[in-house]
Amino acid sequence: MNERLLQFIWQFQYFQKRSLQTTMGDVLQVDKPGTCNQHQGPDFSEADIRVGNTRWVGNVEIHIRSSDWHKHRHGTDGNYGNIILHVVWEDDLPLYDTGGNRVATLVLQPLVPKIFLERYRQMMETMVMIPCHPFLPVLDPLGWFSWKERLAAERLERRAKQILTMVASTANHWEEVCWRMLAANFGSKVNGPLFEMVAKTIPVQLLARHKNQVQQLEALLLGQANLLGGKYEDDYAILLQKEYRFLKKKYRLETIHKSPAFLRMRPASFPTIRLAQLAMLVHRLPYLFSTIKETADLYTLMDHFMVTANDYWHYHYRFDEAAAYQHKHLGKQMAENIFINTVLPLLFAYGLYSQEEPYKERAIRWMYEMTAEQNQITRQWQRLGIAQHSAVDSQALIELTNHYCIHRRCLDCAVGNRILKNDVL
Repeated sequence: MNERLLQFIWQFQYFQKRSLQTTMGDVLQVDKPGTCNQHQGPDFSEADIRVGNTRWVGNVEIHIRSSDWHKHRHGTDGNYGNIILHVVWEDDLPLYDTGGNRVATLVLQPLVPKIFLERYRQMMETMVMIPCHPFLPVLDPLGWFSWKERLAAERLERRAKQILTMVASTANHWEEVCWRMLAANFGSKVNGPLFEMVAKTIPVQLLARHKNQVQQLEALLLGQANLLGGKYEDDYAILLQKEYRFLKKKYRLETIHKSPAFLRMRPASFPTIRLAQLAMLVHRLPYLFSTIKETADLYTLMDHFMVTANDYWHYHYRFDEAAAYQHKHLGKQMAENIFINTVLPLLFAYGLYSQEEPYKERAIRWMYEMTAEQNQITRQWQRLGIAQHSAVDSQALIELTNHYCIHRRCLDCAVGNRILKNDVL
């Protein structure tokens, strides 16, 4: 038993409530368990109970053992002066108020079904990523719809807060934040941090000066990513090297002492290809955030992002290594990934920042219009029978996995709550 679980049991009244009695033998009736307190002070406030024939309204404190009251030094804390009920798992020491009267105490241990505790233990101790997998789907379709909507909103709001912190650090320069986020997204999980470092060394104002010369944009990006440092025989590589040396000296660009990874990566996702595609995107849309704000139709905007790398890359994945012809366009799956992870959170964050609801509504609407993502997390939920119809569903399940399941926050989850509730009520 832990105190968080005990608070959960009391909050939702997941125990046998017939013929309740305090440790003194008084009849107890719980009309209202109170409001859970997330801050300093008693665990629940504004509880409404009856002890014998007397009605009490006030605070409820939860402990594993009644002696924890003294262990936590609540007796000297004025915040704990109005305790009308002490709820414990084990009563090992009677509690008295300042007037010498014994505080009403309820012991929950004999009232909680053993199967409830077994289900909780099972979810906490399992080694699999999704602890409730044996019990799924549990919720009905409407229940899943509501829970996934809330999770998707949580994810958007959390991402928006991170974005607003970035915006504040750039003196409210939304174009700069957009550029950095897009660069990180093009790098994906493996090279994202490095691509973001590259973007920070090449501000959007600098990029805008070279927007009409895609080779110069490539030179800047590939050079800053340490991909132009070799001795090449390829004329195009030598051209980019010369351009980069000149631009680095001219703008006194910061040196990055790290190189992107190629290992265990599909050639189409090599950092050379992604940076070349990113250069083409900047060439086509130098003011990316303005375009995102001003475009009302999802698919019109997505078409802008479906760029193709410079012709040289149709025959190469790396410098000096010729390959069979392959059109190096940004695939639909990658474009959708960029929208879900960068464009939509940016739009939503801007709506929060500017207090303009249409931007937030557009971000949410577009998320419903986009297909669900396919990745390790979403495929695992599919195997467990959880339907995914749009990006709202997949984003919700990613949020659920990363911020609930992995951390075993089953008590805060609608699914975990239902599993435990089914064994009590």
